[in-house]
Amino acid sequence: MAAPRPRSTRSTSLRDSDKLEGTACWDALEWTKIEPVTSSVSHANLDLLLDAERIVVEGYGVVLVNTDEAGTLIVTNFRILFLSEGTRNIIALGTIPLAAIEKLNKMAVKIQSTPRQTDKNPSRRLLQVIGKDMRIVVFGFRPKTKQRRAVYDALVKCATPARIWDIYAFSSGPSKCVNTNPKVRLLNEYFRLLGKSSSSATMDMIEEGSFTLSNELWRISDINSTYTMCQSYPFALIVPECIIDQELLQASSFRARYRLPVISWCHSGTGAVLARSSQPLVGLMMNMRSNADEKLVASLCTQLAGGKMSRRKLYIADARPRKNALANGAMGGGSESSSNYFQSEIVFFGIDNIHAMRESFARLRDYLDTHGTTSSDGMSSFLRHGGWTWGGGNLSSMSVSVSTLGDSGWLIHVQSILAGSAWIAAQIALESASVLVHCSDGWDRTTQLVALANLLLDPYYRTFAGFQALVEKDWLAFGHPFSDRVGMPTLSGSGDISFELCRQSSTGSFPSSPMRQSSGSLAPQASGSSHAQNNYSPIFLQWVDCVSQLMRMYPFAFEFSSAFLVDFLDCVLSCRFGNFLCNSEKERQQCGVAEACGCLWAYLADLRSSAGSSHVHYNLFYDPLKHNGPLLPPAAALAPTLWPQFHLRWACPTEAQTGELEAQCRDMAIKFSELKKAKELAEKKAKETMIAMESQTAELRKEKQLRSKAVNVASRASKESEAINRAVQSLGCKVQFSSSGDCTVDFEVTVMDDVVSSNPIGRVCEALCPLRTGDGGCRWPDAGCAQLGSQFVGLKANFDAFDRLSIYDSYFQSE
Repeated sequence: MAAPRPRSTRSTSLRDSDKLEGTACWDALEWTKIEPVTSSVSHANLDLLLDAERIVVEGYGVVLVNTDEAGTLIVTNFRILFLSEGTRNIIALGTIPLAAIEKLNKMAVKIQSTPRQTDKNPSRRLLQVIGKDMRIVVFGFRPKTKQRRAVYDALVKCATPARIWDIYAFSSGPSKCVNTNPKVRLLNEYFRLLGKSSSSATMDMIEEGSFTLSNELWRISDINSTYTMCQSYPFALIVPECIIDQELLQASSFRARYRLPVISWCHSGTGAVLARSSQPLVGLMMNMRSNADEKLVASLCTQLAGGKMSRRKLYIADARPRKNALANGAMGGGSESSSNYFQSEIVFFGIDNIHAMRESFARLRDYLDTHGTTSSDGMSSFLRHGGWTWGGGNLSSMSVSVSTLGDSGWLIHVQSILAGSAWIAAQIALESASVLVHCSDGWDRTTQLVALANLLLDPYYRTFAGFQALVEKDWLAFGHPFSDRVGMPTLSGSGDISFELCRQSSTGSFPSSPMRQSSGSLAPQASGSSHAQNNYSPIFLQWVDCVSQLMRMYPFAFEFSSAFLVDFLDCVLSCRFGNFLCNSEKERQQCGVAEACGCLWAYLADLRSSAGSSHVHYNLFYDPLKHNGPLLPPAAALAPTLWPQFHLRWACPTEAQTGELEAQCRDMAIKFSELKKAKELAEKKAKETMIAMESQTAELRKEKQLRSKAVNVASRASKESEAINRAVQSLGCKVQFSSSGDCTVDFEVTVMDDVVSSNPIGRVCEALCPLRTGDGGCRWPDAGCAQLGSQFVGLKANFDAFDRLSIYDSYFQSE
């Protein structure tokens, strides 16, 4: 059994001698008194592992410095798992996917003590993990156990696989999150843009090459179906109808990496387009030209619908600073000249390159870790003991945001991207102008601007299905190098992740970034990789940050919530699924990603379907009718702030929680959903009861009708019975019914010999009645006559005989 974590009685002396801040820091723990648990404890948590996830190494009695929690550290082939010592639950802060690790640092920190305690205080064995998701965590290991070395070696081996097929996504397989072919989804999006939504793409269509649909202005070209023209472009491209494939080939040779101008989005009403490409190869003297390229760019300026001008205006938006564009001329690149391109205007946005973004992100991460409640050094946190309050997402202006975040510059970069995208959307929506966007290679800053402008222009891209189509079109199909930017292996080799080894001893606290260096402290070594060698950069993360800023400005315009973006980013950084592996569509096809790996989109859709519209991924305030057109934010609104749900979730977990109003609304929505379900259930039961009542009413009505008929029949039978009874009694018979229901008839015949014999009618009856016996007896009750008093009328008489009688015969006696 693991021993409790007692607080050291030396914490006060340590704080006095080393000038440490706070009273509950990590080094106050008696680490040498923490007994390791047996290996069977962790194996009891095998149900926490995912499919195909296997344990590589385990460390016991490890302390998570950020929160002063002791537990078990497990390294698997997919992630680091940190289980609490007491509850055996997963600690989220200490659990990080291996693909999301940017750096590893081994450290040894020795705390100063009194002379008599020098030999009793071994160095603290620390392992610092810097993540790509804004977290910096530090694990402390018991000395003389060699656990840190085993964990470090396992992390280096598993987090930097030599081949792309060694990534966990290939080991886990597609499972239930089947990845349908992304080419089919890309073609369906192209059909939608061309107004051909009635057509549906299939794999047979792709194999046969019959997907080259067109309208009056644009067409789908299959010139790159085998990726021979441009390896980083998709297999299908939307190009002007008037440009033939041979001209496309000629134009591609004038653009960097053969990324020629193609259409990313087109306005179905005005004909304006948003196009993208890489920089032109104009050379050092800026005098190189291409007729094919100029014709292709000019064809983007189609005839204005209903206007007097012959052609619309064209803006060529260069995402780089002007000086960077000119500097690229030395390497053969550069920028266009407006005099060479018909009715065009060149605009520079001044957005920095991937290396500036990487450094800015690192500064922001270090700043938040320094000032967070869960600081990785465990000692210098300003918030660990409530000494300060964080503004977080409540920052209301650009100046306040920048001043609070020091010199990280992250929000300045975010604002530049937002401003550039808003400008592009405004020119297309307000002026019906066409815009061509490019940077150097056309796959980083260009993709950020084009994708964000698409989001502003088209309401479809603000839905779940549209957001997926947008990401797959402009980020995946058009070749953003995800493996290079995320730091994962490619087809040509391993990724660019750098693991640093620092084994120096230090006195006092240790900072995790240069901005926290002080005398007597240990700073991890700076990255030794040059810009040319380290292509890791949070470009896609930065774009998602921009999307969250738009969601803050337009809370009713997006179907998805900020929580969806956070989970989406986590899935991308974890490399658990295959959608964002490799650097291009061609590479993913060569690796068979669609068939071998799970699908991120299917996984997220499955999460949403589990809870319906009340799921946290849905935006409660979404109103598609409120913003059914383009979003054109004013310049004053482009003042980005921190994204609390992502930036602060590790440094300040309490601040990262959803806003109070949104939380209340979500609770009310859940209760409303429950009440709605209860109402529907009650209505269903009421309907069933109503149907049952109607059925019973119909049956009662039927029974009532039958009863009425029975009563009528009984009444008629009673009357007939009474008539028969009277008739029988008139004949001198008595009908008697016994208790058993038997009926007996008694005959009382009174023969009046003198009357009958002397009565002429009697004689007539005796002569004419066919029912009389030979001896003169009567066959009553079989006879058809009745004796009424003294009269006897014969039924079934022989009327022919009566006709032959004279009126005087037998009726009247002669006097």
